[in-house]
Amino acid sequence: MAVTREITPAQLADIEKFEQQLALYLAGELEEDVFRVFRLNNGIYGQRQGGHNQMVRVKIPYGSLNPDQLEMLAHVADTYSRGWGHITTRQNIQFHFVMLEMVPAVLRDLASVGLTTREACGDTVRNVTGCHLAGACPFEVLDISPWADATFQHFLRSPIAQRLPRKFKINFSGCATDCGQAMFNDVGVVAVARPRDDGTLEPGFRVFIAGGLGANPHPAQALEEFTSREDLLPTIESVLRVFYRAGNRDNKLRARMKWLVDTVGIDELRARILKERRFLRASATWPGPGVPDVVAEQGDAPAGVSTSVEATPVGTPVTLRLPSESRNTFAGWETANVVRGAAKGTVSAYAFCRLGDITSAQFRGLAQIQRDLGAELRVTNRQNIVFRGLGEEQLSDLHLRLTALGMAEPGAELARDVVACPGADTCNLAVTQSRGLADEIGRALEEAGLAEVGGVRINISGCTNSCGQHHISDIGFFGAERRAHGVSAPGYQMLLGGHVGQAQIEFGQKALRLPAKNVPKAVVAVVERFVGEREAGETFTAWLARAGGSKAVGATLAELDHFPAPEEAPDFYVDYGETGPYAAVTGASECAT
Repeated sequence: MAVTREITPAQLADIEKFEQQLALYLAGELEEDVFRVFRLNNGIYGQRQGGHNQMVRVKIPYGSLNPDQLEMLAHVADTYSRGWGHITTRQNIQFHFVMLEMVPAVLRDLASVGLTTREACGDTVRNVTGCHLAGACPFEVLDISPWADATFQHFLRSPIAQRLPRKFKINFSGCATDCGQAMFNDVGVVAVARPRDDGTLEPGFRVFIAGGLGANPHPAQALEEFTSREDLLPTIESVLRVFYRAGNRDNKLRARMKWLVDTVGIDELRARILKERRFLRASATWPGPGVPDVVAEQGDAPAGVSTSVEATPVGTPVTLRLPSESRNTFAGWETANVVRGAAKGTVSAYAFCRLGDITSAQFRGLAQIQRDLGAELRVTNRQNIVFRGLGEEQLSDLHLRLTALGMAEPGAELARDVVACPGADTCNLAVTQSRGLADEIGRALEEAGLAEVGGVRINISGCTNSCGQHHISDIGFFGAERRAHGVSAPGYQMLLGGHVGQAQIEFGQKALRLPAKNVPKAVVAVVERFVGEREAGETFTAWLARAGGSKAVGATLAELDHFPAPEEAPDFYVDYGETGPYAAVTGASECAT
């Protein structure tokens, strides 16, 4: 069991209020709609199973976890959930099938190790995410870890961060590679440097605003060329204040900050934010001059700059295919999963979490590894774990221990690492079993010998809302009901060419629609063609353009957009993981509540 600490007064107040509101709700003295808003603002989300089944979303700011917290997550998984947790694309940990009546106990257990669910859902400032290699990346300008921490602390329980027009997402990247994915957030912060008059470089930030995915993705746009370290937190608060006042409170479907670009224009939006920042000093919540205390205490010096091949971080657009004799060996794992820094001499290594899932035994195993090796640990936005601050001499031991946990596959964050939302397993909006499809794609790539191909990211959402971030992956899919031979069947829309990096974003373009059962074949065909046709160092995006674009590549797969008659192939009419005929059943969305 994890070592616990005294629960803070703020956390205790949150828990006691939840207990009070829950008692009123169960007694029929609090309206369903009112309790739903309260519940969501405390990170508790309903499931499609209905009743008192709940999803508990735990905030993991910038993905950082310690051993006590990992052991507590194992305890929560075993005691209140189904024996495992799920990493989200925003570095949260989710637990499903938690009974509503047990939520206060869960909150107390989490609080005892410094974790919270407060504002993990609802119209609030959500989990503050950040590059999982921050402080260990060979390309970063600044270590954004303390900046993400300061931002999380500043807005947690802040009066201006409650009852927003819609959810508000903030993230950080330490360099233009943008592993933190700044370009589709309400506020995306990228560390940059500008020359001073004396010829030295001043580290600071470029702030991007009003990005978002969902059914109508919008690219984030730069607020100004350079934001100083002293101005960063006031700038983020100013963006939030403008959104609080100007966001659409009448139509939830057009309430995200991205829609303000359409309604007032980007120039007007920038002007309002900069005016807000100018007068923020008069506010009671002004964070004060200088850098935040957390940053001053922890420091934000970068890991160092390197241009060597071995220092290339996993997640940058490189291509790699391990020789067959290297697979499932230490050499193969080291080639695919280890990242080396420069100035700080940092060594980092990925642990693979299939479908983003971690069992309670794995949580405990990871905690023990972290203690024994004295390493840092973070969850990634591609649903894996990365150990940081390692020594070269520790890598072989780490590989052995991850192998014992079933987490040592080479190629975490490469082709085999298919990202998926929870899908119709638990989500009210999903129309397809995205998790089952992700598993099947991974299996198909393994069988084709393509699992360790680099530079190809595959993402799946069970509906159009892009919780699986299908818009920004090289190969993306979103679920859709199809009709064939007069019968409903699970299907997907394939998108190709999504990309984030270098302060740019491209959303994937539609290629073709497919029966769910033919999606793995289509993925194998595209990846195989990419491997066969690519030029040295060529990215998927560049290859796709040279191949004629998404429509042209999709046209070569047209024969896969075919449904056999139900009596010929009944499995085409049953979704992955299901036993009965497919039905596109959806419920009321708490996402838009």
